[in-house]
Amino acid sequence: MHPGLIGGIVGGIIGLAGGVLGTYFSIHHAKGPKERAFMIKSSLIFWISALLFITLLLTLSSPYKWLLWLPYGIVLPLSIRFMNSRLCQIQQEEADERAGSAPTID
Repeated sequence: MHPGLIGGIVGGIIGLAGGVLGTYFSIHHAKGPKERAFMIKSSLIFWISALLFITLLLTLSSPYKWLLWLPYGIVLPLSIRFMNSRLCQIQQEEADERAGSAPTID
């Protein structure tokens, strides 16, 4: 077997395992129900879009597969930025809810 093929397979497996582990821990370490639901939804969106991107890369002909990187390179960072800001907002809302429901000592 060619060393490049072995490296591609091993690298793909390691990358996939890292993605699965990252997704698991992102959902597992969510502090509240809204945050967990958001993490599940956003993880699903990112996994589907990544699989779609890879599928298109493997199936499109040469000039189009290279053009596919343009929207990917623009949309991915913008969506990460949006998801992070939304996650911070959800965390703040849940922290406010927990603080508001805590018993007060007079």
